[in-house]
Amino acid sequence: MDIVPRRPFRDLDDFFQDDDWFFPVFSRKSSDPEMDVYETKKEVIAEISLPNVNPDDIKVSVENDILLITGEMSEEKEDKEKSYWRKEIRRGSFQKATRLPAKVDEGKADATYEKGVLKITLPKAKDEKKERKEIKVKTK
Repeated sequence: MDIVPRRPFRDLDDFFQDDDWFFPVFSRKSSDPEMDVYETKKEVIAEISLPNVNPDDIKVSVENDILLITGEMSEEKEDKEKSYWRKEIRRGSFQKATRLPAKVDEGKADATYEKGVLKITLPKAKDEKKERKEIKVKTK
């Protein structure tokens, strides 16, 4: 008989491994589309795998440094003649959200869909150099 190590807090450990553990967690099912988010010196780029999705059914928004992608994967009409042995192709609506690693200029964002991959390019916001302002301390 093999001994299986017991890790009662594994799910909790996994939860805190995620960079967004403090952000409200949207659905994180294994059927969610996969997404890569990375940054260059000038941009933040997100690529999300959405095969067989009509680009007109995808909505992308940025608010408060959160990138939100929602959409619909069209349902195949049910064919009563089919008797599935395995059905893994996901259909229906999806929602994916992530906190962005830098401030971005939402007005100059661009999204393209090619070969089943949605690529969102978000230029980083210009750093506004704020002058140091001294505040005098008054006594009463």
